[in-house]
Amino acid sequence: MTAPDRPEPGPEAGVEDIEADIEATRQELGETVEALSAKLDVKQQARDKVDETKQRVTDTAHTAQQVVADKARTAQHVVTDNPQKSVPVAAVVVAVVVVLGVVVWRRRH
Repeated sequence: MTAPDRPEPGPEAGVEDIEADIEATRQELGETVEALSAKLDVKQQARDKVDETKQRVTDTAHTAQQVVADKARTAQHVVTDNPQKSVPVAAVVVAVVVVLGVVVWRRRH
């Protein structure tokens, strides 16, 4: 057990000082019990981890969606600027969309 951060009331302390010290000790003990309970709550830790993972997957999907949209815009500009390159660019866009779809599908299943 660790020593308290605050000094205990001395021998000349009055009743109010002692009662205040007892109340502060109770408060610290309550906070310690809450912290230990949170560490031992496996279900809540699992829920928190699931929530973190969902958020990370959602962020990754949004980032990938933005990348695909940027690539599609770039491909559209390339196609309109040079129609002869349209087939390879379209194939790349389709491949990127398929890969994105597979990644999202695998993360959900």
